[in-house]
Amino acid sequence: MRSLNKYFENKSIDYEKLLKYGFILNGNNYVFEKNINNNCFKVIVEISKTNQTSKVLDLSTNDEYVLVDINNSTGEFVGKLKEEYENILNDIIVKCTTPNIFKSKQANEIIKYIKEKYNDDLEYLWKKFPNNAIWRNKSNNKWYGALLVISENKLGIESDKIIDIIDLRYQKDKIKEIVDNKKIFRGYHMNKDNWITIRLDENVDIKQIYKLIDNSYELSLKK
Repeated sequence: MRSLNKYFENKSIDYEKLLKYGFILNGNNYVFEKNINNNCFKVIVEISKTNQTSKVLDLSTNDEYVLVDINNSTGEFVGKLKEEYENILNDIIVKCTTPNIFKSKQANEIIKYIKEKYNDDLEYLWKKFPNNAIWRNKSNNKWYGALLVISENKLGIESDKIIDIIDLRYQKDKIKEIVDNKKIFRGYHMNKDNWITIRLDENVDIKQIYKLIDNSYELSLKK
């Protein structure tokens, strides 16, 4: 039996999507079964709020086929079986989970605010940078916000502490007035003339951040 804990790391399970995908609720467990390899083997995935596991059964013996979990097992047959197995697991992750990267209270308040007001979800655009995500204006595809996880030293602060930050558009002629290089900075990884960065450590009031988000959204509408 394989533990799937790493597959679900930094992800939230959407239990309604599990049911739509084909999982069956059995007590406290969501169970998915699928025959593979011309109905000679069966993949079984079990998901609960505390544990996630999977296994492959050889239907000719009804025993677990452990070779799919042995890294150095080789051969064309085992290779194809492993590939089919992995494809199923990865498809479940893609279709039944959402990223859960951002841990700070303010980051999650912001995600909720933007979803409720603009009906926009974070987009994770870069596989190499899974801790970076953006919001874009659906009317013109312009970005109006980015949420990132970085170390404070990236902002010129002498600290390796990992923090959540948000990048927002801001009026070019007013940036000097709002940037203090303590709580609000010129845009990190953005154009420093018309983007700002805010540390999401509750030193800036959440209502002020909401106003700055609305301002950024309005700026994204301009040509």
